[in-house]
Amino acid sequence: MSGSTPAPTRIQRLRAWASRETTGGALLIGAAFLALLWANSPWRDAYESLSGTVVGPAAIGPLPVHLDLSLATWAADGLLAIFFFVVGVELKQEFVAGSLRNPKEAGVPMIAAVGGMAVPALIYVGTVLALGEPGALHGWAIPTATDIAFAVGVLAIFGRGLPSAIRTFLLTLAVVDDLLAIVVIAIFYTSEIHWLSLLGTLVCVALFAWHVRSRRPRWFVLVPLAVVAWALMHSSGVHATIAGVLLGFTVPAIARHGEAVSRTTRYEHRLRPVSSGIALPVFAFFAAGVSLVDGGGPAAVIGQPVVAAIAGGLVIGKLVGVLGTTALVTRLTPLRLPDGIGVRDLLPVGLLAGIGFTVSLLISELSFGDSEHTDGAKIAILGGSVLAAILGSVSLRWDARKARTTDMNLDGREDEVRDYIGDAKDRETH
Repeated sequence: MSGSTPAPTRIQRLRAWASRETTGGALLIGAAFLALLWANSPWRDAYESLSGTVVGPAAIGPLPVHLDLSLATWAADGLLAIFFFVVGVELKQEFVAGSLRNPKEAGVPMIAAVGGMAVPALIYVGTVLALGEPGALHGWAIPTATDIAFAVGVLAIFGRGLPSAIRTFLLTLAVVDDLLAIVVIAIFYTSEIHWLSLLGTLVCVALFAWHVRSRRPRWFVLVPLAVVAWALMHSSGVHATIAGVLLGFTVPAIARHGEAVSRTTRYEHRLRPVSSGIALPVFAFFAAGVSLVDGGGPAAVIGQPVVAAIAGGLVIGKLVGVLGTTALVTRLTPLRLPDGIGVRDLLPVGLLAGIGFTVSLLISELSFGDSEHTDGAKIAILGGSVLAAILGSVSLRWDARKARTTDMNLDGREDEVRDYIGDAKDRETH
């Protein structure tokens, strides 16, 4: 028919599928499950060999670049930089034109994110000290992270019928959580800084910022600048993924040069399928392969103090931190929950915030490397995240079945609820 919209191509359908929130969570779980199966199978030596395979140059001519890295390191330092670039772009969009633009509306979830990081850290520290394992204190930040893709994916599946304001609250909390986790990685997990390399990174980021704001930025200029910025950040001693965040922050969040949408929106849509469909699952595959059949068997790994500390921090600490902080803020300050959200809605939000996964796995590797605590930490992250997801799913369905009042946030005026999770208007753009 003349004037009809052409049918999407196979590539377009694949990109749309990979961009869905439900897809990201499913791929993460699938990759982690496959890694666990392989790492505990009779062919586990092949998994270890694959993870340890070194690729990349140690030097380019006379210049040492130290990029002869294992595939597992490439996944953690390289592919995750794409994920953190998307996080940086999303943060920029939210701060300039999104849910973090208005401090009054974003205040409660932002402060709840701080509480949701502080309480798990305190539970972790208290648990490892009580169980006589002070050598594991360096992993205090492991249970503080929230996995955006996983948590929002669970909400998209099980939160149908609930106000979309709950999704915005969880997304704001998770985004602020990610920003704070980035700061924690940069400050507490950087042992030595090579200032010349760091200066080179900042120069590349500045050039990237200049070109990405031009009238017609070219990918063949932006990509090499991003790669060089990443390589210099890697050699500086600061974790290489921080380069992705810095580059993402430079992308304009307001439409310019006559464009219909902002470049943060366009770049996020372009790279979201790569991040959620490739980068995160591959990282999970290499990070989650914990062997339970070696080194004393499952009991020896699960019995480590870090397991109880991390699992308790994720499942209990996040819930107590989010709920407790929100209760204090709404009672002691003028800040209130957004329209349509009641205190009971924060039960599933607090549980979903306990899905650490991606960033928690990254921090566990930065904390312990290949030490005796690594396997226990990863098992605790996987187990705690899955338990938090299950409890969050059950509480979402319970919440959706209960009747709602016209003033859920108890601010004395009738709530304005325009859309619900699962409606056509509830677009999956994050």
